[in-house]
Amino acid sequence: MKAAVFHGDRRITIADVAPPVARPGEALLRVRRTALCGSDTKLWIKGASFTPGHEIFGVVQQPGHPLDGRRCLVYIPVHCGHCDSCLRGDTQMCLNESVLVGWNRPGGYAEYLAVPDRCLLPVPDDIEDDLAPLLLDTIGTAAHGIRFVQPLAPPAEAGPVLVTGAGPVGMGALIALQNMGYRQVYVSDPKEERLRLAESFGALRRPMGDESMRFKLIVECSGAHAARSRGMEIVLPRGVLILIGENDNPWPVQENKAIRRKDFYMVRTFYFPVSDFPLNVELLRKEKARYRQLVDAQFGIERLPDMFGRFVAGELVKPLLSFA
Repeated sequence: MKAAVFHGDRRITIADVAPPVARPGEALLRVRRTALCGSDTKLWIKGASFTPGHEIFGVVQQPGHPLDGRRCLVYIPVHCGHCDSCLRGDTQMCLNESVLVGWNRPGGYAEYLAVPDRCLLPVPDDIEDDLAPLLLDTIGTAAHGIRFVQPLAPPAEAGPVLVTGAGPVGMGALIALQNMGYRQVYVSDPKEERLRLAESFGALRRPMGDESMRFKLIVECSGAHAARSRGMEIVLPRGVLILIGENDNPWPVQENKAIRRKDFYMVRTFYFPVSDFPLNVELLRKEKARYRQLVDAQFGIERLPDMFGRFVAGELVKPLLSFA
């Protein structure tokens, strides 16, 4: 089969490799779509020991398996199902497993992969192939973060909300906020094209670095340290700064009066629990027209090296690696 190899130093090649063999408790998935994700940029730069790709949709091809022939998404956190976190419903924070599909086991920039049974999420027939991968990071990660902090900043009390970063997760956060009752959502991003898209979705643009307005709720989706630090400064007393964007580099925080002299919440969330999946499906059903606007390219695996570079450069919002 064809699979992508991330060598590091911004170099990707496509190799012919042996297809995986599903072990007991796993199923073989033929990949149909894998969405590109900004978090894979670190693997593009540093290299990866496994095939990356973690926003994966395909069809189970495992005769005798209960889901054989079914269209499924891959839930990336491998989880045991019986630890305290899993029993509480926090399947993305399993205490016994720390494996993520596409990170420390093979992922979806390949034609096939073996998937643990617990990580298969059947996709309803009315969800088209090209939108299915958005149910994971774009919808799932963003909406889970908003749901998690909603009790701390309810829509009726929040007033204006700020989203920093208008990439796929930022746009997902915008749509989720609006659907959960937040009426005045500002968005900041350095790219004009993304700001225009956010405005077409009903957002108000906010200049980068503008500190003239403070917010009860700030949803940080860029992962940029400058945006995180500024969020700490402009969040209102008793307000919430939620960190959804990722960044592997050290974050040096210079505490100042604007940060030190108030009570506020700084919250980090990760991915989403399996129990959120039906809610994510309903959100997609309601907002299909807007989510379709985020999927702005499809391509075959031979074009992945070029398309990934364009994606990292910000030329594309949510491109899909597509297999026939």
